[in-house]
Amino acid sequence: MNRKEFRDLATPDEARAAIDSLALEGGIERVPLEDARGRVLVARLDAELDVPGFDRASLDGYALRARDTFGADEVDPARLDIVGEVHAGEKPDVALEAGQAAEISTGAVMPDGADAMVPVERTDTDSGGDEVLVRTAVAPGDNVMFAGADVAAGERALGPGTTITPRDIGLLSALGIDEVPVRAKPRVGIVSTGDELVRPGDELESERGEIYDVNSYTIAAGVEDAGGDAVLYPHAGDEQDEMERILRTAADECDLVLSSGSTSASAVDVIYRVIEEQGELLLHGVSVKPGKPMLIGRLNDSAYVGLPGYPVSAMMVFRTFVAPAIREAAGRPEPAAATVSGRLARQERYEEGRHRLMPVGLVESGPSETARNGGGESADEDGSDETLVYPVDKGSGATTSLADADGVVEVGPETDYLEAGEPVTVTLFSPDVRPPTLFGVGEDDPTFSRLLDGLENPRYLSVGSRPGLRRLRDGVPDVAVAAGPLEQDTGNATVLGQWTREWGLVVRAGNPDEIEGLEDLIDRDLRFVNRTTDSGLRSSLGAAVADLAEDRGSDRHEIVDAIDGFDLGLRAHESPARKVIAGDADAGLGLRETAERLDLGFVSLGEQPVRVLANPDRTEKEGVRELERALSDVSTE
Repeated sequence: MNRKEFRDLATPDEARAAIDSLALEGGIERVPLEDARGRVLVARLDAELDVPGFDRASLDGYALRARDTFGADEVDPARLDIVGEVHAGEKPDVALEAGQAAEISTGAVMPDGADAMVPVERTDTDSGGDEVLVRTAVAPGDNVMFAGADVAAGERALGPGTTITPRDIGLLSALGIDEVPVRAKPRVGIVSTGDELVRPGDELESERGEIYDVNSYTIAAGVEDAGGDAVLYPHAGDEQDEMERILRTAADECDLVLSSGSTSASAVDVIYRVIEEQGELLLHGVSVKPGKPMLIGRLNDSAYVGLPGYPVSAMMVFRTFVAPAIREAAGRPEPAAATVSGRLARQERYEEGRHRLMPVGLVESGPSETARNGGGESADEDGSDETLVYPVDKGSGATTSLADADGVVEVGPETDYLEAGEPVTVTLFSPDVRPPTLFGVGEDDPTFSRLLDGLENPRYLSVGSRPGLRRLRDGVPDVAVAAGPLEQDTGNATVLGQWTREWGLVVRAGNPDEIEGLEDLIDRDLRFVNRTTDSGLRSSLGAAVADLAEDRGSDRHEIVDAIDGFDLGLRAHESPARKVIAGDADAGLGLRETAERLDLGFVSLGEQPVRVLANPDRTEKEGVRELERALSDVSTE
C-alpha cells in the first residue's frame, strides 16, 4: 500500500495561526438534523441497532486467525498466505482458512474466518507480496471493534427530559434520527467522506460495512453553537474525482468548507491530494490527541479545514480550533469560559508526547457521613460536595464518548501521567452543564433501565458487573449494578436493592433446532454467541459450565473448547439475540425478557440475582436516596 506519512507535526499554536489566516464571511441557511438541538426529549431513546453493525478492524494491517500467530515473535514470525484485501465500505469477498490472512484497512468489515487482526507495523511481507510475516502473537478479538461495542442494540441512549446538546447529536445521528435544524453564520459547508456512510433515515446495510453518518450532523450542531450557518453536502466517496467535485461545489457556495474523514495516512484517504493539487495546503498533521490528521488550506475562494473521521476526534478538533474562528467571523464574542475545578478520580497515564484533549465526566461526592454528624474531614475540608473528574473514552472509533462526558481537561505534551486526587480544571461543553444527580456503572439490565427513566438526571455507563464493582471500590460512582455470582470483594458497599432475572439461551422463534440446554452446544454443531467476560451473565454461564464439566468428569477447558463461539463475547444483553435474528448464530447468551421482547425462543438455564450496591459515603446523597425509593417497588429479598 502507498501511504502518506506524518512527519513534522504542527503545534496547536501553529494550527490556530493557520486557521486565523483564513478569511471567513457570514451567511444564513438551514440543514435538517439540527432540529433536535435545544429540544427536550419526552421519552427514552433506546438503540435499535448495534453501532457498529459489524465486526470491524481497529487499525490498518492484516485480518487473520489468532491461533495461527500463537508463539510468533520477532525471531520466529508466523508466515501466512495473503489471500485478499478488504477496505472500509466494501463487503469482504474472501473467507480465511488456517494459515491465511487478508490485508485490511481501518474500519473495514472483518472477513469470515478471521477472529483478530495484527497492525501493519508488526508485520513484514516477502519480496513477492504473497506472504506476510507476523512478528507478534495476538489473541482472539485483538484490534477488533465488535458489533455493538460502541452502541449496543437495546441500550438506553438518552433519557426523558434530556436537553439535546451538540455532543448528544452525534449519538442521535448514530441511531438514525434525521431531524435537526441549524442557524448561524458564516456559511459553512460540511462534507463527510467515505463510501461506507449512509444518511440517517435511509436503510443501512451492515453487511457492507455501512454506518450512519454522524459527523455531518455533529459538526453542523457545533457550527450553529458557534454562530455559523451549516450546509450539508452529499457524501463524498473515496474516489478522488468525486471528492474533488463535491468539495469544489461546497467551496463555490460557502465561506468555509469542513470535511470529515479522508485526512489520515491510509491509502484510500486522498483528500489532502485534492487540496494540494487544486488549492493551497497550509498544514497537514497537528501534535494533538485526538485529532492528529487535521488539514488546513484553501480551495477556490473558500477556507478549508479537514477534520478527522472518527466522531470524537472530529468534534474535539472542531471545538478547539475551528469554532473560535467561526465565532469571530460571525461577530459573536468568545463566551466566558465555563470551568469547574475538581480532583481526578483515578490515575491516568499518557506517554505519546502530544497535547491531549481528554473528555471527562463529573460526579459530586456528596457530604460524608462524618461531616453530616459534625466531625472529621469530608471529601472537601468544609464538608461540602467535592467534584470528582473521571476520563470518558471508549476509544477513538467510538461515537458516544462525548455523550457521556461533561467537558474537557487539556493535558500538555510534557505530562506523562496524572495522579489520582490531582487537582484539574474542566472546561465544560456549555455553561448549563451540571453533574448528574446519580452516577451509576455496571451491568446492562432492562429492569434498571426502566428505573432510571423515573429519576431526575441520572447517568449510567454499562461497563459490566466486574468493572462496575472495581470502579465502586475506587470510590468514583454513586452506585454499581452487579449480576450473577459476586466473586469480587464488594468492600463495605451498601445494598440498596436486588431482584432476580431468568437467564439462558436465546434461540430462533419456535426453537427449530430443538435446543434443550448447554449439552446441545457441546455435543452438536451449533453456533453460539457469548457475552464479554465482564458480564454477570458470562459469570453465571461459567459456573454452569464448571458444574457440567464436573458432572461429566471432564475438564472445564474441554467443555469450553467444544462450544463454537464461547471465547468471543458481545457487550450488551441484546447483542447475542440480534446475532440470532440475523442468522449468524443458532443460540446466544441472554435473558428471557430479551427473547420475549424480540419474539425469539428461550431455553432457561436458571435465575441470577441483580444487586444495586451504593458507595457507603454516598448513601445520603439525594440522587442515591431517590434511587433507593424507586428500588422499593422492584426489590426482592
